[in-house]
Amino acid sequence: MPGKPKEKAAPEFVPARHPMEKYLRTERLPHIWCAGCGLGTALSCFLFALDELGWDLDSVAVVSGIGCAGRVAGYVRLDSYHTTHGRALPFATGLKLAKPDLHVVVFSGDGDLFAIGGNHFIHAARRNIDMTVICVNNFNYGMTGGQLGPTTPLEARCTTAPYGNFEPPFNLVYLAASAGATYVARWTTLHARRLQHAMVEALSRKGFTFVEVISPCPTNYGRRNRLGEGLDEMRYYAEHAVIRHGADPKEADIVPGKDFLIGKFVDMEKLTYLEMYRAKVAQLKGKR
Repeated sequence: MPGKPKEKAAPEFVPARHPMEKYLRTERLPHIWCAGCGLGTALSCFLFALDELGWDLDSVAVVSGIGCAGRVAGYVRLDSYHTTHGRALPFATGLKLAKPDLHVVVFSGDGDLFAIGGNHFIHAARRNIDMTVICVNNFNYGMTGGQLGPTTPLEARCTTAPYGNFEPPFNLVYLAASAGATYVARWTTLHARRLQHAMVEALSRKGFTFVEVISPCPTNYGRRNRLGEGLDEMRYYAEHAVIRHGADPKEADIVPGKDFLIGKFVDMEKLTYLEMYRAKVAQLKGKR
């Protein structure tokens, strides 16, 4: 009788690996972000942007404040500061002035950067400090319970606004442009490739550059405002986000249920703080 056919060996299981794993502190994973949150997408876009630029990683530093987005500084395998609430920009300014050759990136959220940190933001932009600020805007304080924030839309519900917000929100791209940013863009986490490209541009430009990332927060903001899961919010972006490069950022208000503008609003060149400082020092030395 013919022998029993040999069983085929089971294929070796190879666990999937993130293509940008070399940039991550894998010992700190899994991350704390909720299912449906857009922060994973925002971080991936940032890592792909770094990979595209090909910079020496020792020349990059990431600074963050407190909040969900602030955890990025602890997940990236780069020199990083996880600073006190609202103080990411002063730390980043000091870092840039002490180490001018560093590529300094601030990665934080709308509450950290524009509530307690709002004054620091406008002055860093006014001075044209050479850094990139990436703000993940989910319209509330997601980490600490879903409180009202400076970007919460009118009538939206939060834990501290159970009957609806009545405080007019900031239009972040208008604020950044008005304060003097040299590059201003806004994308959603649905527009991942465009977001990655905007990050490459912002990181490549000199001066104070700003990228706003509109992101779902299904656990807090989305649930209280009956927006559904993270994918439902992504569908909302697909239906209501209108790409209009070069638009007046004053027209980029975000109103629930209405179309809103995304794209590149500002892209210009002007002297940075350090360039002006060095010019002044040279001028004073010439008068001696």
